[in-house]
Order: sequence, then structure tokens, then C-alpha cells
Amino acid sequence: MICFFVAIALISNGCRGKHNHNEDDGHNHATEEAHEHFEGDGHDHSAHHHDEGDGHDHSAHHHDEGEVHAHEADGEHTDEIHFSAEQAEAVGLEVIEIEPAPFSRVVKTSGRIQATQGDEATLAATSDGIVSFVNPSISDGIAVRAGEAVVTVSARNLQNGDRSAIAVINYETEQKAYQRAEELSKAGIISAKDFEEVRRRYETAKTAYEAQAANITARGVTVTSPISGFIKNRLVNQGEYVTVGQPIATITQNRRLQLRAEAPEKYYRTLKDVRTANFRTAYDETLYKTSDMRGRLLSLGKSSGNESFYVPITFEFDNTGDILPGSFAEVYLLTAPIEAAIAVPVAAITEEQGLYFVYIQLDEEGYRKQEVRLGPDDGERVQILSGLKSGDRVVVKGVYQVKLAAISSIIPEGHTHSH
Repeated sequence: MICFFVAIALISNGCRGKHNHNEDDGHNHATEEAHEHFEGDGHDHSAHHHDEGDGHDHSAHHHDEGEVHAHEADGEHTDEIHFSAEQAEAVGLEVIEIEPAPFSRVVKTSGRIQATQGDEATLAATSDGIVSFVNPSISDGIAVRAGEAVVTVSARNLQNGDRSAIAVINYETEQKAYQRAEELSKAGIISAKDFEEVRRRYETAKTAYEAQAANITARGVTVTSPISGFIKNRLVNQGEYVTVGQPIATITQNRRLQLRAEAPEKYYRTLKDVRTANFRTAYDETLYKTSDMRGRLLSLGKSSGNESFYVPITFEFDNTGDILPGSFAEVYLLTAPIEAAIAVPVAAITEEQGLYFVYIQLDEEGYRKQEVRLGPDDGERVQILSGLKSGDRVVVKGVYQVKLAAISSIIPEGHTHSH
């Protein structure tokens, strides 16, 4: 029985080995025949098979990539952006060549514009009464001339009466009493002591009268501007009651202004090198430079305030532009210069997800996006710590249009790299 099963096993193995041999032999012969066929027809079928198998027109693919990535054939500028000369002219594109140049170290802070002492005057009431503006529509910014009447103050209909009218009456009364006492004194009728008392009352009444005599009108006492300038702010309203000495309006000439900046204490040693400043107001994008406005450093604080950790520094300059006293400003304090620094205009910088870039011109119609690391800026230029070198040509105007061209050329229409 055992011999019977052994015989069956041997027969089964022999059949399986024959079958495997046939399969292997058939596969090898088919491969050899295919190989002989491919070699015999003189064609590179491996390439042909790849072209037909992936469903791509590789000649078109090569052509598209050639337009987007110029100079790819020689392996250079594979990320080049194409921007034609016609496009550059249409957008007014400007390029500068980078050269190391002095760049001032910067302390960036905030400050406020204020009027210079002597360029402002306060208009005050010279009598008690009701205010009546000569020009009822007067408002901040209205121009006035020195000696021009701005308001009239009248107390004619008030219970205590009009002080200016009372001053006139007192003066005239005391003047007559003084003239009479003077004659009596000469005749020896009154004593010198009585005469001096009459004279004292007369001088007092005369002083009060003369203080208002030139400004007394039928409507009341006029108050005139002591300087030529502009109404900075009106402090009372039409028909409001005022007392002697009460401010009515502030007049400013705006010829010389002051910039008062406050820098953190940690920059105190650096502030000793500050000589000029740039600033930009909250209502204007213009960058003002004290160096261009006959500016000078007035003072540097020697201590910080009791409730502040800032050191004040003050500049004075000509108001050559439309600068509003009292306005706040972003301030760039310029300290000791770096002799050879790489810097570009602020307008040349673009930002994407916290990274900063410039666009470098490679040739007449070729540009490249370049990442840079920024240093301080003075409001006009920004120092480049890395990413640029001397001789690079950087786009400073038309940057946005070049950026759009770069975005549009990332994925050309009708082209993908999925296989």
C-alpha cells in the first residue's frame, strides 16, 4: 500500500516539473522573439512605448516649458519671469542697480507735531460780556491779519452794566476833578495830601480807560489779533459770556514747527548720535525730512518722565508743507551711518506669508523673484541683510505688475505635470 502512494507522488511531481518547464520556456521564447523584433526594425521602441503610454504630447510639453522657463536649455534661470519691454514701458517700470552706500542706523518711534514758541498767540477777552464774532462763520483755519478785529465783547444789557462805558464815565469824572483840584492846590485852598489823592484816582481811571479806548465801539469792545496767521482753534462760541482774561481763540503762524519724539530708554546711548529725523503724519503718506526743511535738533532729554519709560527728543523745522500742529507722527530717528550698506527703496519690497521678496532684472525681458532678509528702514529705504549683492538690478517701480506676471506664469494654461 505504501508503495502505491509513493508511485503516485512521483508521477505527480514529474507532471508539475514538465508544466513549469513549458511555461518558463514559452515565456523566454516570447521575450526573445519580441527582443529580436524590436532590435530588427531599427526603432527605439522604449522611447516610443513611453510616449504612447503616458498620453502626453512631449513635444508640446517641451515647448510650453521653454516659454515659461527661458534659458532652460542651458540650465540657467529656470524660475525666470517673462515681462516684455512693451509691458514694462506701459507700467512705467523702473530698475536700479544696487551699490553699497551709507545708510543711517534707525530708531523707530512715535511723536507729535507742535507749534514753536513765538509762532502762536492767544486771543483773550479784555472785558466782561457776551462774545460776538465779527465773522459769524469764523472757524479753525481761517486766516487773520495782525490788528484785525476778531470778536466784540459787550455787557450793555447785563445787570452789572458795560465796563467799558463805566470806564469812560469814570475817566471823564476823575479828569474834571483832577483839573479842579490842580487849580485849588495852586491857590493853596487844598492841602498837598488831598491833591495827591485826587491825582491818584484820576491816573487809575485814565489807565482803565486807555486800555480799552482804542477798541471801544458802539457794539462793545473789540478784540484784535496780535499776529498774522490762522485760527488754530476757537475756544468760545457765538453769544457765550466771557470774563476779562479768558482765552477766546488761538492763532498760529505755522512758519516754524517742532517735532517732539519719545524714544525707549534702551536707546538712550544711541540717541546721542541722532542729528536728523524723518517722519510721516497719520493723515498724509508723504515722508518729511527735517534735513530738507532747515531742521535742527533742539534738545535731548536727560531723564524720562515719572510715569514713562521714554526719553524726549525735540526737533525744529520750517513748515514747508501742509503739516498740522497737534497731529501725531511716525518718526524715524537717524543715528550714526553704516558706510557701505545694501539698501533698496521700501516700494521694492513685497511680502508673502511673512517672507519678503524683491524682483531682480536678469535681461531686457527676464526677471527673477528673490527672497531677502530685511534690516531697519528709515521710511524711504530699507537695509537688506541678505539676498542681494552689489550689481543686482532691482525693480523699484512697477513691482506689483511684475508680481502678477510671476503668478500667471507659475501654471501655464493647459499644462500639468501629472503623469
